[in-house]
Formats: sequence, C-alpha cells, structure tokens
Amino acid sequence: MGRWYRLAAYAASALILLVIGAALRPVILPEQHTAAPILTDTEIGFAQDMTAHHQQALIMVQRLDPGADPMVLRLAQQIDQSQRMEIGVMLGWLRLADASPMTEHPMAWMHGAPATSPEGSMTMVPSATTMPGMASQAELDGLAAARGQAASVLFLQLMYRHHLGGIAMARAADQQITSGAVKQEARAMITEQSEDIGLILALLSQLGAAPLP
Repeated sequence: MGRWYRLAAYAASALILLVIGAALRPVILPEQHTAAPILTDTEIGFAQDMTAHHQQALIMVQRLDPGADPMVLRLAQQIDQSQRMEIGVMLGWLRLADASPMTEHPMAWMHGAPATSPEGSMTMVPSATTMPGMASQAELDGLAAARGQAASVLFLQLMYRHHLGGIAMARAADQQITSGAVKQEARAMITEQSEDIGLILALLSQLGAAPLP
C-alpha cells in the first residue's frame, strides 16, 4: 500500500512539474516566430516599377508647352497631382518594407524574369522595352521641342500610350496580389487612368488627331 502511494505521489509531482515547465517555457525559452513580411515580392516590384512609370509621366507634364491647349494643360495638371500623391504612397510602402525605391530587375514581378540589356547585363533603369507604355528619350525630346497644338497632340498621344501601359501593370498586380492596400491601390489606378484615357481620346478627337499606333 505504501509503495503504491509513493508511486502515485511521484507521478503527481512529475505531472505538476511538466505543467509548470510548459507554462514557463515561453518565458524562459521564447518561441522563435518569423515575422510576416510587410510586402510580398510582387507588391515590392509593382511599387518600384509603378513609381518609375509615374515619374516619367511627371517628366512629360514638365515638358509640355505652357502654350498648349488649356484643356490639355488642365488634364496634365490633374495627372501631375494624382501621380505625385501615388508616388508618395508607394515610396512610403517601400520605406516601411525596407526596400529600395528602385529595382535592378525591372518588371521581373510581372514577367517572371529579370530584364536584360542587349549586352546581357541587368538593366538598372526601366526602358521603353522593359516597361509598357514608356516613351523613348527621342519622344520626350520631341515633346519638349513641340509648341502649341503640336505639343498638345503629342502629349495626349504619349500619355494615352503611357496610361495603357500603367493599366496593364496595375491589372497584372491585381491578378497576382490576393488582398491588401497594394491591391486596392492598383484597382484605383485602373479606374483613374481609364477615366483619363476617355478624356484623352475626346481631346484628340477635338484636335483632329488620333492615338499613336
């Protein structure tokens, strides 16, 4: 009887020690939890590339002749304001994620592979061939030199193509990102730039011009 009593006491003591040990384990040996990333690779890539894409739109606005059609100037100002705000939001996300505002592999998130230059080296700055809708340097120079109606038409043509490229990027991001603020912003860009495109087409028609092929 005494033997069984001692065994039962030992078992109860061991159980109590196990319970106490389990309770104290998180304090004595903190569990290693891997923090979820603030942004996914796709979200980072989209924010980096769309920031560069928006920055070219701002350059186009800056190169537009102040003597251009008043309606075109108002549209340009609206695009400038909205895209500056969006750049600020995207740079804020990248800062929170401790990510660079630029990428060495433009459009890798969208195409699944780093872009390369003709020589085979990685490109550091997005170009017209790696990012949809981007104007070439010659086109930007032509816009800077254009005056009056010619400037209005060229600006609208370049911005129409630029917005189509931005919408393609935003749609790709919307398809790849499951939820969250970046997905919502991509959808907002699709809506906003689609509205701009409608106005651009109307203005081109008024000026007797058509979009670039």
